[in-house]
Amino acid sequence: MNRMIKLLGTGKYLPNKKISAEELAEKIGVTKEWIMKKSGVETRYFVESETTAFMGAQAGLQAIQNAGLSLKEIDAVVSAGGVMQQSIPCTAALIQQELGLEGSGIPAFDINSTCLGFVTALDLLSSMITCGRYKNILLVCSDIASTGLNWEHLESCTLFGDGAAAVVIGPTPKDESSKVYSAHIETYCEGVNYCRIQGGGSALHPRNHGLGVDKRFLFEMNGMEIFRMASKTILPFMNKLLKTLHLDDIDLVIPHQASVMAIRIIQKKLGLENDQIVNIARHCGNVIAASLPMALHEAIQNHRLKRGDKCVLLGTSAGFSIGGIILEY
Repeated sequence: MNRMIKLLGTGKYLPNKKISAEELAEKIGVTKEWIMKKSGVETRYFVESETTAFMGAQAGLQAIQNAGLSLKEIDAVVSAGGVMQQSIPCTAALIQQELGLEGSGIPAFDINSTCLGFVTALDLLSSMITCGRYKNILLVCSDIASTGLNWEHLESCTLFGDGAAAVVIGPTPKDESSKVYSAHIETYCEGVNYCRIQGGGSALHPRNHGLGVDKRFLFEMNGMEIFRMASKTILPFMNKLLKTLHLDDIDLVIPHQASVMAIRIIQKKLGLENDQIVNIARHCGNVIAASLPMALHEAIQNHRLKRGDKCVLLGTSAGFSIGGIILEY
C-alpha cells in the first residue's frame, strides 16, 4: 500500500572545522594518496564546540525554513542519529531544547538503527502520518563520529566525518502525488560484531576527560566482512524492495555514504551510470545516519531530484542490516 507522504523541506549542517586528506594523513602517519585509495574521502568536518543536538537543530531549522513552515507547525521531533549525545534523555529532547521549543509539549523521541536510522525512521513515520497520528514531523539525523574513532585503525578512521541533516515530513496534498511506494529492511545478526562501539556516547566520552582510552569506547570495524555481507545481500534485497517496479523506473539512487568505494560497488552491482547515483562521500566522509539524508538534501538542492521523480534510498548499517525505501519525491 502506497503511503501518501511528502518531503516538505530538507536541511544540513557541517561543522566549521574542515579537515583535508593531507591534514589527516599527517596526523595518522600515512600519505594523502593512501587515504584517497582506501576511503576516497578528500575532506571531512569535525566538531570543535558543537554538540549533536546543536548540529541537529541547525539542520532542522533549515529544513523547516525550506518547507515554508514555522516551528509552531511542527508537531513531533524525532532523532534518528546513530550515536546518542548522552545516555538519558533521548537526543530528540535535547534537539527540541536547542530549537527553543520549551513549553510546546510536542513529543520528542529517538529511533536508532545506526547508519540506517533515516530509512528506518522514514518508514515508521510515514505510516504514522498516513494514519493521521502526526501532521508535520521534523526528522533529524545528527552524528559526531570523530570522538569515537580509533586513530590506530587506519582503515576506519579515514572514512568518517561529523554533521547533521534533517527533513520535514507531512501528508501529501490531495492534488499531488508524492508517496512512499515500498520499504524493506533486513537484519542478519551474525554480523553484530563487525561494526560496533561497546561503550560511550559523544558528549562525555572518556578520552576527553582524562580517563584514558579503553578501546571498548572506540569504533571497531571489520570492513572485509561487511563488504562480503553487503555483496551477498544487495541484489536479492533489491528485488524484494522493488516489488512491482523495475530499476529502469527509478530516476535516482541515493545510498548511504559509507565510502566512495562502497558507493562505486553499489553502482557496479546495480548497473548504474554516474548520473543515476548520488556520491558526496568524497567531500564530507561517512556521517553515519546523517549521510543518507545529507545526500538527499544535496540531490534536491542541485536539482538532481525533482518533484515527481522516483528515487531509492538505500543503505547498510551495523547489525548487520540492509534497508531501503522507494519514494516519489
